[in-house]
Amino acid sequence: QGQLEESGGGWVQAGGLLRLSCTTNDFIYDYYNIVWFREAQGKELEGVSCINTSNGFTSYGDSVKGRFTTSADSAKSTVYLQMRSLKPEDSAVYYCGAGHSCDVTGQSYWGQGTQVTVSS
Repeated sequence: QGQLEESGGGWVQAGGLLRLSCTTNDFIYDYYNIVWFREAQGKELEGVSCINTSNGFTSYGDSVKGRFTTSADSAKSTVYLQMRSLKPEDSAVYYCGAGHSCDVTGQSYWGQGTQVTVSS
């Protein structure tokens, strides 16, 4: 079993919403930033959101600002990505990572990914 496990992906129509979950262990949750990335077919990995679970600081990629919200539940060692007003271009495999930075290269742990498909 991996250190990070994503869930909640699926199919949704444009304009709809989905909530992704990233569950990990207490050590990783407390010690690292939890970051969401996505990889659309034929495109590079893109940063979606980042949360510092210690102080609650969050940041978002430009393409999702105002539509996606990341939050954390310390009791469950789980980070969520609430996605609203979904667009077909949001279709991708979504991964969560854990690292000391919010950059792709700064992740120490990765989940297996969960597919999100948004139909027009």
